[in-house]
Amino acid sequence: MKNEAYVALGSNIGNREEYLLKAIQKIQFHPSINVENVSSIYETEPVGYTDQTEFLNMVIKVSTDLSAFDLLEVLQDIEIHLDRKREVRWGPRTLDLDILLYNHENIVTELLVVPHPRMHERAFVLIPLCEINKSISIPTIEEPLSTIIDQLSDKEGVRIWKQKNGVDVFALLES
Repeated sequence: MKNEAYVALGSNIGNREEYLLKAIQKIQFHPSINVENVSSIYETEPVGYTDQTEFLNMVIKVSTDLSAFDLLEVLQDIEIHLDRKREVRWGPRTLDLDILLYNHENIVTELLVVPHPRMHERAFVLIPLCEINKSISIPTIEEPLSTIIDQLSDKEGVRIWKQKNGVDVFALLES
């Protein structure tokens, strides 16, 4: 699997943890994708549209033979399969899957923008990303992740909900 990607997962409807875990399982079971690392699960305040319940968020690292566009299609299919409805921008959702980084590529199209255009503004993305790869850089930004995170005003709204430990990391992918 020649490509490396980081994917953000979020949910704030129903059994939030179950939606995240089902999404990871579906991603892992795809023949052209391998889940290589999983962050802890964080509970976070909503951003943008704030009249909704708190989210569970996490980030995973995957390797894949898929192009960025094919990976996006797989992720969108998983969202639909897990009852994602796009009714309110930044509104409540069973599942949100976003490609944050794909290799070190800059992709700008109507369908896909990588690096994710607002990731550097969102502690709920950067904190779990930093957890699984402290040394990763965002291709369009020179500062290290730790510096970017330190400058974010919403980082206090990101709290560990379920700590990852070395023993159960891939237990998320079983069953």
